[in-house]
Amino acid sequence: MDEERETLQRIVSTLVNKNDEIHNFIDMLNHTISNVQVNSSNAISELDEEFDGLYSVLHEMKGSMANTIQQEEARKIQALQDQLSQCSRALESSEELLELAVQSLDIKNPVELLEASRQIKDSVTVASAFRLSLKPKVSDSMTHMMVDFALEKRMLQAVKFLPVPKAPEIDVAACLVADNCITISWRMPEEDSRIDHFVLEYRKTNFDGLPRLKGEQRWELVDYIKATQYTLSGLRFDTKYMNLRVQACNKAVAGEYSDPVTLETKAFVFSLDSTSSHLNLKVEDTYVEWDPTGGKGQEKIKGKENKNSNTASPKRSTNSPRALSRGSRDRFAGESYTVLGDTAVESGQHYWEVRAQKDCKSYSVGVTYRNPGKFDQLGKTNSSWCIHINNWLQTTFSAKHNNKAKTLDIPVPDRIGVYCDFDGGQLSFYNASSKALLHTFRTKFTQPLLPGFMIWCGGLTVMTGLQVPSAVKTLQKSENGLGGSTSSLNNVA
Repeated sequence: MDEERETLQRIVSTLVNKNDEIHNFIDMLNHTISNVQVNSSNAISELDEEFDGLYSVLHEMKGSMANTIQQEEARKIQALQDQLSQCSRALESSEELLELAVQSLDIKNPVELLEASRQIKDSVTVASAFRLSLKPKVSDSMTHMMVDFALEKRMLQAVKFLPVPKAPEIDVAACLVADNCITISWRMPEEDSRIDHFVLEYRKTNFDGLPRLKGEQRWELVDYIKATQYTLSGLRFDTKYMNLRVQACNKAVAGEYSDPVTLETKAFVFSLDSTSSHLNLKVEDTYVEWDPTGGKGQEKIKGKENKNSNTASPKRSTNSPRALSRGSRDRFAGESYTVLGDTAVESGQHYWEVRAQKDCKSYSVGVTYRNPGKFDQLGKTNSSWCIHINNWLQTTFSAKHNNKAKTLDIPVPDRIGVYCDFDGGQLSFYNASSKALLHTFRTKFTQPLLPGFMIWCGGLTVMTGLQVPSAVKTLQKSENGLGGSTSSLNNVA
């Protein structure tokens, strides 16, 4: 019976997942249909704009060339009219000389005839008719103003849609996720010398299947990538996966996106639990600050509420995994100015970092089992481990566990990295900037661990969603290979 029920449960789960995938694909198809319609309308509008622009250029060119022809016509006519005027004047003068010469032929007196002949001869010598060119200064031809658009017509007839780059192919095997960086590599399906640059888009998701349209974050964009590889750095991995896609662009147009890939982004993510933190601490997600006025007049009332009521606080009455990790803890009280993370470490290797304000007087960073006492302080019980920094009168730096302290004779870093290998029974603290080892606890963890922080006079910022840095992994291999050093504070819990 139980076996059949388990089988049916697996079938139900498989069907639910498959139906969810189909629903997502239907949404994608509908979204694609809508985009095809919108993009087609945009393409037609752009086509109209291009042809209108072409018509405008041709109309402008026609007007300009017609104006040039008219100017040439006016120039030639003016030149011919000037020549015509000169010819008319020369002809008039020549006819007068002809008439005078004819009349002179009737003179009987030899002396008068000789004089008239001499005068006419002199006049003919200087007459404009004999200096006049009888060839038109310009021709009537206008062939130099003719055009032949046969070549242009063939070019226009050969006009086609712009060559669109093919979709790149992402090389999943060459992609790398490490140190909160993602290196993605791709290639073109065929050589294309016209590719000018690439565009990379990425977004966080908690689904490992095809990218979804609903309930997802927006795509982030990196433009003008010249190479076929790019590294996204400084990422916070606060989701399980990352969707990535690439498109190629030439000088004119962008091509289709590549098939998206989904890469796993493993990291430990938690927030600070304000529901059980000390009343003198002001807690906001991943930031905690000492507030000396926070607990006045409230701690006593809170104590009475806890004593007289068997009902859990409404803020903690939830079935979420993080709430279950908190359980039903009371607020820390007394001098335990503590706040815990809301997510437990139960297996694997995890890493997070802490930065303290420069004027912070005292703080501790470490881990503790799930249910510490309300007055317990980090490092003063056998179920918590930490490093402690005290800047009150002089700076002291120490590692603490089970109410024992070991002085660390090294400078206090600006940022502290915490590495927890639950299965390997190791808790190490690092200078987050240089990755230099500060201290290591070795033990056997028998219960889930919660990140823990104590703060007095100052503030702490916690950075989560971080992968274990490669430098830390290398140091761990080296240290484990050498057997490592065992602190006198270590114990088997």
